[in-house]
Amino acid sequence: MSGLSVTTPVPARLTWRYDSEMPRVLSLYERAKSAQWNASTDVDWSIEVPFGEPLPDDSAFAMASFDASPLARRGRRMWDTFRWELQSWMVSQFLHGEQGALVVAARLVEVVPDLDSKYYAASQAADEARHVEAFSRYLREKVPEPYPINPALAELLEDLLTDTRWDITALGMQIVVEALAMAAFRLANSTFHDRLICDITRLVARDEARHVSFGVLSLEGIYREMTRAELADREEMVLDAASLMRRRFLLEDVWERIEVDRTEGVDFASHNELMIKYRQAIFARVVTALANIGLLTPRVREGLERLDLIGFADRSIRVPRA
Repeated sequence: MSGLSVTTPVPARLTWRYDSEMPRVLSLYERAKSAQWNASTDVDWSIEVPFGEPLPDDSAFAMASFDASPLARRGRRMWDTFRWELQSWMVSQFLHGEQGALVVAARLVEVVPDLDSKYYAASQAADEARHVEAFSRYLREKVPEPYPINPALAELLEDLLTDTRWDITALGMQIVVEALAMAAFRLANSTFHDRLICDITRLVARDEARHVSFGVLSLEGIYREMTRAELADREEMVLDAASLMRRRFLLEDVWERIEVDRTEGVDFASHNELMIKYRQAIFARVVTALANIGLLTPRVREGLERLDLIGFADRSIRVPRA
């Protein structure tokens, strides 16, 4: 897939009200201005990435997962190959997702109704451009063969960018994609294998935390004003997005790269406890954000549970009344 092109008519909204209407968003914008970093000078690009070299043993839990995997019959060295390829795949998907977030942030500048939100969305676009710059340089200079965009992620980006309703675009990107990315960045020290990518993801995670907060501030309260039919559309979008993101983490493209039978690999990723716990850990951020905006409805919670994306720790989150 060489690229994605969509044509979507969206309203460009200007306001002549220049006083602050959303002080919490304005505060977030002030934080964004003071937290800017430079991908060229604030990252030590001289750090070597020993891609493909042997790795120390994982935890006992992870090594038990290896023993139960289709990789085990090819020897311990294959686990290292898988771990490096998984890192390459994840950073590649970060890059593609961040470019999608860049386009969405630019669109939000057009369509959000108040000036405070336009300020913040513009600062987020600058953040996303920096993330694309950093991840693309890492992959270009340090990784032998990055991955193309995963089909499930491409499908979600197309769905979000072709929708004319700004809140659905923001919901899919700010609440689902960005929250997943932030959670994955927070786990980088335990999932990645070189100091350079850990340094990059630590910087990016600080920005992503603000982006998710902006999504929550932008969307909280609006779903209480919607009709049952309008709310059902948003519930459907969340569940479709969650299903696509779960499918992405079944790692079909990684299994194909390392010549593991795709069906066998996907079955392992679907049912292995380590893989399930990882998906639940990163989706916990999404679940919390949905609860904060009043969209963790009984229908959404039941759908996420069917997808095995809600772990035990998340069951205490309060569900808003239907």
